[in-house]
Amino acid sequence: MNTQIKKITPESLQEAKNIIFEGGVVAIPTETVYGLGGNAFDDFAVKRIFEVKGRPNDNPLIAHVHTDYDLSKIIDYDPPYAKKLREAFLPGPLTLVYPSTGKVSPFVSCGLDTLAVRVPSHTGAQAFLREVAIPIVAPSANLSRHVSPTSARHVFDDFNGKIPLILDGGDCTGGIESTVCDCTGDIPVILRPGLVTKEMIEKVVGACGEYVPDLASGEKVKSPGVLYKHYSPRCKTLLFTDGNAAKERAAAERTAGARVAVLCENASVSAFVGTGVTVLDLGKTQTEMAAKLYGLLREAETICDTLIAVEPKEKDGVMTGVLNRLRKACASEDIPHTRK
Repeated sequence: MNTQIKKITPESLQEAKNIIFEGGVVAIPTETVYGLGGNAFDDFAVKRIFEVKGRPNDNPLIAHVHTDYDLSKIIDYDPPYAKKLREAFLPGPLTLVYPSTGKVSPFVSCGLDTLAVRVPSHTGAQAFLREVAIPIVAPSANLSRHVSPTSARHVFDDFNGKIPLILDGGDCTGGIESTVCDCTGDIPVILRPGLVTKEMIEKVVGACGEYVPDLASGEKVKSPGVLYKHYSPRCKTLLFTDGNAAKERAAAERTAGARVAVLCENASVSAFVGTGVTVLDLGKTQTEMAAKLYGLLREAETICDTLIAVEPKEKDGVMTGVLNRLRKACASEDIPHTRK
């Protein structure tokens, strides 16, 4: 298969629409990361996404719709607080989980009776969603467990020869996946942290919970990004909370002959200058660090054997989502994330 990258034009949108309605898969941009899009009503297309990504079949997908899509077609109940959240944050990097009408493919939610829905703000994504006029499931357009893509080139690196078309909408500005919020209970509950923070949600609707999985009970998760090691570069990754410990480990790795890179916030960069490692500067602000994270993780796998990451000092707000991704990227095994 010949994989093409095309700018978003009326012609490329028509081509993408044809592929979608033939049961195919197209990579699309959003403001957070690129997604691997397929028809949410088509069992074959949904299963194809799982197959192409190498995605575990118990990891649910998110349905993407345009701003004027009639949600009553796909959700069974719309609590008042969900309406407030949509008014405050959508279109944007927030996914809401509702009771499902069961109209989409059962493979979307891995057999659950819920459906995660998102309205992306990226103009190219909106143009595509209006062109197809149906819900599109679109998990991040990377091979399962690899670093999520924030450019069309990242998608090409993972899927060249595996999908026909990548719609190029430029570099993503958000940088980490959307916040996922469960709206099936009395209050919203964050399943996966992201750019819309718990504090932001609380200002709009008051109470907001945070989900901690109890998988020993056989519970199925309603959101992607909960169970598995994710976002990982193809190099050895180590995560430290202390800069001095990170520096000592970097020296030991270099002594053993490894090419070493250190990923840290801007305030910590000076501590590693002159130590013989490549320093990858995450930036100064929370939004900058979110936007740069995945690009730097992908850069690391091309320049080093060992990546040593140092947790930023701030832990709240957007950093909750950044740290969630960083900890998953450096995890040694599949374990559910619990906030520390």
